[in-house]
Amino acid sequence: MQIDIIGVPVDLGADRRGVDMGPSAIRYAHLQNKLEDLGYTVDDKGNVEVAIAEMCSISEPKLKYIDCIVPMGRRVAGAVSTSAQAGHFPLVLGGDHSLAFASIRGAAKHKKLGVIWVDAHADFNTPATTPSGNIHGMPLAAIAGFGDRRLVQLWDETVPVVDPRRIAVIGARDLDPGEKTNLREAGVMVQSMEQIDRHGMYQTVMKAIERVSRDVDGIYLSFDMDALDPRHAPGVGTPVPAGLTQREGHLVCELVAETGKLLGMDLVEVNPILDVQNQTAILAVDFALSELGRRVWNGDGA
Repeated sequence: MQIDIIGVPVDLGADRRGVDMGPSAIRYAHLQNKLEDLGYTVDDKGNVEVAIAEMCSISEPKLKYIDCIVPMGRRVAGAVSTSAQAGHFPLVLGGDHSLAFASIRGAAKHKKLGVIWVDAHADFNTPATTPSGNIHGMPLAAIAGFGDRRLVQLWDETVPVVDPRRIAVIGARDLDPGEKTNLREAGVMVQSMEQIDRHGMYQTVMKAIERVSRDVDGIYLSFDMDALDPRHAPGVGTPVPAGLTQREGHLVCELVAETGKLLGMDLVEVNPILDVQNQTAILAVDFALSELGRRVWNGDGA
């Protein structure tokens, strides 16, 4: 299988600068070499063109930088669609999580998808519920058919891109009030940190996989590094305490990989300005390797 690395150096969806350097930080952590060591053919497609904030305006406070994010989204969706159509595996590096409204649309052009969204936040706000106007809090809602038409439709009339009943959020612990209402109305599965604490990571992830994999062609994993506890991943723009451990993050990736249905992946919200010795980017690379087959031990427990 060929893996296509697609960088999206976007920070327009977030309040904190620096996340646009995330793709470079992840590459610097030897992503390509380590994937090749697993036996994959890897083609780094470079970065999708993204406007800088200084060249954009905030014409709509509830949809900050929308006029620059939508054109970026079309380019991201096109790059991912091209990769998926060729039978390759698109590995999308962020950048803030706003890019996912486009990456998943691109992958879903050719396949019916379920989505696993690993994140401290559900990113299911709309202009009516957002407290900040930051679009990185809206991409999952857009994928599910909720929110502004420009994000929901992007380049065609297919709405929703993914059936909300085939979406599972894992690791949530910071949800806005209106966002909770949206999630309930949509029928999205939300596996919060409380549920992980009560039932364990294995059962939580398996329940999510069972839900999203019904009647679909494959699974798309969108992994926000702020799902991790800040002790493990300090280099993120919106850290939330009491998150996943490194081992729990790996387990998500390993269990999804074992389904044999994974068709694409986002790794987002790495902010090297806030990081410590690039440890968040290094951990992101480790998660990609787990998602693509690396194991500490491939035998049984005997």
